[in-house]
Amino acid sequence: MRAWLSKFVQRKHRRFCVSLVRTYREISYASVDDLWQKVVDLTDVSWHPLLKSTNVPYGLVPKPGLIYQAVTRFSPIPIRIFVERVNPRELLSIRVMAIPGVEERITYQVESTVCGTYLSYSVTLRGWLSPLIWSFSRPYADRVARSLVEAVEKAALQAVSAQKKPMKGIGDWG
Repeated sequence: MRAWLSKFVQRKHRRFCVSLVRTYREISYASVDDLWQKVVDLTDVSWHPLLKSTNVPYGLVPKPGLIYQAVTRFSPIPIRIFVERVNPRELLSIRVMAIPGVEERITYQVESTVCGTYLSYSVTLRGWLSPLIWSFSRPYADRVARSLVEAVEKAALQAVSAQKKPMKGIGDWG
C-alpha cells in the first residue's frame, strides 16, 4: 500500500496541471446567420476586448488547420491561433498558443431556439500558469460574448434603420 502511495505522489510532483473551464451564454434577437458571420470574420475583432487585429486576409473562411496571428491590445507581440474545429453555423473551436505553460481553448457555439439565438463562449485554460493567466484575463473573458452579441445587434439595427429612411425622388422638394 505504501509503495503505491509513494508512486502516486511522485507522479503528482512531476506534473502539476491545473484546468479551468468557464462558459458564458448570451441570448440575442439576431439571426444565427448574422451571429455566425461575425464569429467567423477573423479580420474584424473590433468587438473583442483582448484582440486588436489579425493577419488574416479579408474574406478567408476559417477551416480546421488554419494558423494565424493576432495582436492583443496590451502587447505588440503577436500570438498564434490555431483553428481546431468548424461546424458551419454551429461551432468554432480555436486554440491560442501564447506562452509555454498555458494551453487555451476557446469555443464559440451558436444555436437557434424559440426564445432567440444563443451564443455560448467557452474558455478552457490548462497548464501550470493557468491560475495566473486566468486572474488577468477573467474580466475580459466575462465581456466577450456580450460584446459580440451587442456588435451584431447594433449592425442589424443600423441595417434596418437605413432601409426605413424615406428616399427623396426627383419631384420631392421638401
